[in-house]
Amino acid sequence: MGLFKKFVTQTRKPEGFLGKIMLGGMNSGHGKMADWGLLHLGGLSPSSIAELGCGGGRNAGELLKRYPQARVTAVDYSALSVEKSGKYNEKEIKSGRCDVIRADVSALPFHDHAFDLATAFETIYFWPGLETCFAEVFRVLKTGGTFLIVNESNGEDETGKKYEAIIDGMKCYTENEISAALCKAGFDSVYSCRHPQKPWIAVLAKK
Repeated sequence: MGLFKKFVTQTRKPEGFLGKIMLGGMNSGHGKMADWGLLHLGGLSPSSIAELGCGGGRNAGELLKRYPQARVTAVDYSALSVEKSGKYNEKEIKSGRCDVIRADVSALPFHDHAFDLATAFETIYFWPGLETCFAEVFRVLKTGGTFLIVNESNGEDETGKKYEAIIDGMKCYTENEISAALCKAGFDSVYSCRHPQKPWIAVLAKK
């Protein structure tokens, strides 16, 4: 495996030295996209948030800033991501507003109806069985809760297709594919939006 492929494959489950570099790049490189996605939440006022596939922890930190009354639980199945997110949000963890845990989104270790909001930034490409994972998110959301998905690829752009061909287990989904899987998982209100200049997409689902 060439060095480039080894590096980009770290997007799936960051590990080791290359994983540390990748996580730093995620925090800096995906910030504008994540902030654009957060704009779609409007006037939401959640008190409990699950940040799924938290990577380097930057987006969990933004959620803590945006919703000062909320408690955020950041989740990732990469031990290195959990470590990095914990360091990034160390102050909020010490204050009791944030937890960072290692878990698989296909079997979330939470009670039913635990969260008002769940977010997934640049991560569902790697989720094992979209409908199964979406059903887990549906389970842990309260009635009336919101699930926000934000992707850099709309499933049709050339860059997304390029990385999909290089990274084992990666799948870039279209808005229609994401919406269909959400509906099958139980969500009955789904809205999607495309960035006017970039292949970014945001999908909002209500329970």
